[in-house]
Amino acid sequence: MRRTLLAASTLTVAALTLAACGGGGDGAGGSGDDESAASDGHIVIGASPTPHAEILEFVQDNLAADAGLDLEIVTYDDYVLPNTALSEGDLDANYFQHLPYFEEQVESQGFDFDHFEGVHIEPFALYSETLTDVADLPQGGQIGVPNDPANQGRALDLLAQAGVITLSVDDAATAGLSDIDENELGLEFIEADAASLVRTLQDVDAAVINGNFALEGGLNPATDSLLIEDGVGNPYANFVAVRSEDIDDPDLVALDGLLRSDEVRAFIEETWPAGEIIPAF
Repeated sequence: MRRTLLAASTLTVAALTLAACGGGGDGAGGSGDDESAASDGHIVIGASPTPHAEILEFVQDNLAADAGLDLEIVTYDDYVLPNTALSEGDLDANYFQHLPYFEEQVESQGFDFDHFEGVHIEPFALYSETLTDVADLPQGGQIGVPNDPANQGRALDLLAQAGVITLSVDDAATAGLSDIDENELGLEFIEADAASLVRTLQDVDAAVINGNFALEGGLNPATDSLLIEDGVGNPYANFVAVRSEDIDDPDLVALDGLLRSDEVRAFIEETWPAGEIIPAF
C-alpha cells in the first residue's frame, strides 16, 4: 500500500517542525558550525516530497535507529533551494537530483559538492489530456518541456528516441531547443518550470514531465503516458549529494548504504509495483 505523504510544512520525523521558505523549507537545525552536523548521527536532509521523502521516511522508520542515525527530513517543491540550502550549511545532504542536473548546477553555481551512487530512477514520460497515442500528435501542436537545461535535454532525448524529432548533438543530455534538427510536425515547444508542467498540461497538446512531479500530480508514468523512458542503462538515477568536505562523513556514508540496501529496494518495488519508480542498484 502506498505510504501517505506528509504535508510539506510539517513532517513528523524525529519530532521535526519545519519552517517554510519559498517553495520548501529553510532547513532549521542545519550544519552551520565547523564540525559536520551529521557526526552525531543526526542528519538534516532536503528532499523532494515524492518519492525521495517517502523513501527517507521508510529508512527513518525502519532502518535508521539500528544504524545510529536520526533523519530530519526537509521537503522542497523546487529544484533550486535544496542545493542552495546545502551550500549554505542549512542541510547536511540533499536527495532530489540526477547527475546531469548536479553537474550543471556545480558548473553554473560554483557549488563545492560531491555525491554518492544512484538510489532510484524516476522515468520521464510524455503525457496528454487529449491524446492517447504519440502518433496522434497534431501538426503544429504545443509540447511542454522543462526549462532547466539538464531536464530539457532529457525531455528532448525522449522525443528523439521515439522519432518525434531529431537532434543535431550526440550528447542529448546537453541538448536545448536550438539543437532540434528535424521537426516534421512543426511542433511548438513551450518551456516551463518542471514543477508547473502538471498544472499546465491542459494548456498544451502534451508535456514531458519529471517522474516525481507526475506522481505528485496523480499521474502514473507507467500507465498514463504516451511515451516513457527505458530504465535499462538510464543515466538519470537520483542520489544523495553532500558538500565535498563531508563525502567521507561516517553517518552520511551509513545513510547512503541504507538507501541502497535490499530493504529499500523491496520498499520501492512494493510501493511502486508498476515501475513508476525503479531501483538504480
